[in-house]
Amino acid sequence: MVELRLLVAAAVILGFLFSTSQSLRFELQSGHTKCIVEDMKANAMTVGKYSVVNPNEGQPLPPSHKLTVTSSYGNSHRYSELVESGQFAFQAVEAGDYMACFWAPDHKPPTTLTIEFDWKIGVAAKGMNAVLEICSALEEYR
Repeated sequence: MVELRLLVAAAVILGFLFSTSQSLRFELQSGHTKCIVEDMKANAMTVGKYSVVNPNEGQPLPPSHKLTVTSSYGNSHRYSELVESGQFAFQAVEAGDYMACFWAPDHKPPTTLTIEFDWKIGVAAKGMNAVLEICSALEEYR
């Protein structure tokens, strides 16, 4: 029984070592791009969500902002335009850098968008239920 507990603890610790979670809130000036890059292993699961915070409640957001998520090989995993919020999820086919870029066109007068972005990779993306299922399966195997 002690051996199983050590195995479960090791699995949980390894899961956290091989997972990443970023939650950011940042400003994007009109006419600029901001990119967040994550190094991912092949077959890693990732989920993300984003929203543009409206600085003028009750008013429409400034037009023409967009998000792209691409791999280091140029494969596109998400593209969206003119949306206040959205989500994406995919399993990395190839290992390497994956980049989420937010872009706002030039506005006159200049404007600033505030963006909330949450990106989870690995165990953080799958949730702790997956770790518990693995531990349960190991226990049944014994």
